[in-house]
Amino acid sequence: MRVREAGWRDLAGMARLEAECFPVDAWSEGLFWSEFAQRPQRAYWVATADDADGTIAGYAGLSTAGEDAEVMTIAVGPEHRGTGLGARLLDLLHETAAAAGASGVLLEVRADNEPARGLYATRGYQLVHTRRGYYRSAQGAPAVDALVLRKELTR
Repeated sequence: MRVREAGWRDLAGMARLEAECFPVDAWSEGLFWSEFAQRPQRAYWVATADDADGTIAGYAGLSTAGEDAEVMTIAVGPEHRGTGLGARLLDLLHETAAAAGASGVLLEVRADNEPARGLYATRGYQLVHTRRGYYRSAQGAPAVDALVLRKELTR
């Protein structure tokens, strides 16, 4: 697996993976475009499979606009989950935040996303706030809470 800085040519592949990972509230390719337009305050990374076509296996994005950096998004394709790729991408975001001078990293996660919550707990994230009913769910299902988490960065 190769991890590199995301480029404009990666946007369509990122949007495809986004729709696969987050079908109810996926970001559009246009939203990714607007994120990339906010560089250098935004940093995006992609992980590509070691195959000939360089399929995007995962991606992660970070905002470094404040004292606390903020994870904008992180996703790993279903066939690559459980391989450590999510941890690798998250650690890269922590390194990027520290290099930008951030004192901590914030993120929000769906309360029902147990694998992601487990990863964040192992990386030292603590609950800051709960946003009740923040995330949409499949048609007819109740909305899901967003958990706002923060990790203190050591210098």
